[in-house]
Amino acid sequence: MSKGPERGELRLRLGIGLAGLAAVLGTLAIKGIDGASGVEVFAILGLFFGGTAVWSARALSRRGRTEDD
Repeated sequence: MSKGPERGELRLRLGIGLAGLAAVLGTLAIKGIDGASGVEVFAILGLFFGGTAVWSARALSRRGRTEDD
């Protein structure tokens, strides 16, 4: 039994994180930021999706060094 999510789940999380980050950036480019609440919403979404992508990529790179899958 492995510790934590398996490679397939990490890849899925990475893909969702990158897609979400692209959607946030695309929306930001099209609509722009409208006031302080817009900054807050885009910052939270960016941190969530960006953090998910970074965490998943980091876990995948670590797992790649320790296991041959």
